[in-house]
Amino acid sequence: MQFEGLYNTEKSSIFFISSQKGVDMRRRDFLSLPAALGAASLFGRDAFKRSVVNSAYAEEPAKTQFPPCRRLTNGPLFHWGAYYDQIHFDPTNRYVISNEVNFEGRSPTPDDSINVGFIDTEDGDRWTQIGSTKAWNWQQGCMLQFIPGASSEVVWNNRGERDFYATVFDVKTGRSRTLPQPVYALAPNGEFTVFPDFRRLNDTRPGYGYCGIPDPNADVCIPDNAGIGKMNLETGQHERLFSFADVASIPRKTGEPFPEGVKHWFNHLIVSPDSQRFLFLHRWKREPGASAWYTRLCTAKNDGSDIRIISDNLMVSHLVWRDPTHIIAFARNELAGDRFYLFDTESDNVEVYGKDVMTVDGHVSYLPNTNFEWLLNDTYPNKERLQTPFLFELKTERKIPLGSFYSDKKYAGEWRCDLHPRASRDGRKILIDSVHEDGRQIYMIERPELS
Repeated sequence: MQFEGLYNTEKSSIFFISSQKGVDMRRRDFLSLPAALGAASLFGRDAFKRSVVNSAYAEEPAKTQFPPCRRLTNGPLFHWGAYYDQIHFDPTNRYVISNEVNFEGRSPTPDDSINVGFIDTEDGDRWTQIGSTKAWNWQQGCMLQFIPGASSEVVWNNRGERDFYATVFDVKTGRSRTLPQPVYALAPNGEFTVFPDFRRLNDTRPGYGYCGIPDPNADVCIPDNAGIGKMNLETGQHERLFSFADVASIPRKTGEPFPEGVKHWFNHLIVSPDSQRFLFLHRWKREPGASAWYTRLCTAKNDGSDIRIISDNLMVSHLVWRDPTHIIAFARNELAGDRFYLFDTESDNVEVYGKDVMTVDGHVSYLPNTNFEWLLNDTYPNKERLQTPFLFELKTERKIPLGSFYSDKKYAGEWRCDLHPRASRDGRKILIDSVHEDGRQIYMIERPELS
């Protein structure tokens, strides 16, 4: 292996690892070309010719013109960035992180490994490997992301014989180090991460946990010896903040009890912009053996104290912080049913967003550098199997579709491919994962001018 210069600026130099014979050799080592083509044909690439990129969204006028969109990755291997609430661009907005895998259409097994790497968007969209892992899932990958505030460090999760852990890689120096626990939500100040029990997640919500290490509490509905942890990203010092039992002991706002004999778990952790609190979803099965679940939105201080129940109407889905005291979430509320709401975490104030425009769930975030005036969101496949990313102006409730992308019905359940739109740090570029052309690949949309 050798280091080769990836780019040089006046402030930094970033490097990548490649084989001495180049990236093409690395790809052959990972998967033989015939095998890769066979894996790709599993989903019938001819079907992907039904691409509708930059054509009119089915629910929009035929004259709709979408902004430029280009594919950053190519087959025969498959690529995706994963979740929408992480930093996927480097500080220069040139390099994009990516997961790479050689199959689709089934759950990961303990032996399945994926590669992690970078895309150079200013050098032919070159993809370069920097590591690999066996701790991953279809919806959130291996939690690969840039560490906030760091100029050249990325982090992702790995699996050992008995535990999950994290790898930190400095793309400037090529040096790596390990942390004794996995990461999930990184604090914006770059100091710590909060993380759930990935073993239990794999048991209760396939597609979000990691296989390979069984949940030791698989037969326990509300464990008191596992829950949400916190780890210092520099030293690796870690602790459990609270358990499933701790949160389940907090009565529901409605006064209704939790059903007997059902499993509880935590999902979707996000640290507040000031790094002082974090949100998480407390979920439990509707009844013993059921696949469906109920949810309430909670927050806590970053030391695990002062747990608050923010929304307790049985349904909370995708969400993000606006500022240290407000959260936007797709949730259930008596104001307008299932809609996007802005919750004030210091009071009971709730405001509905886009009541008649954003009527369905999506992966929502605030578009950077727009003073919280614009949202970035997406949709799930409609009846024509089309899904669209879009911008939403809060003041005018104006919706700007950014494209329309076909998702074959084969992509469903755990291995579905949500768009997961995520913006560059300057808000000018938007990444999505899509399967409309060449299996699971990453695309970049040039954001239109906002006026």
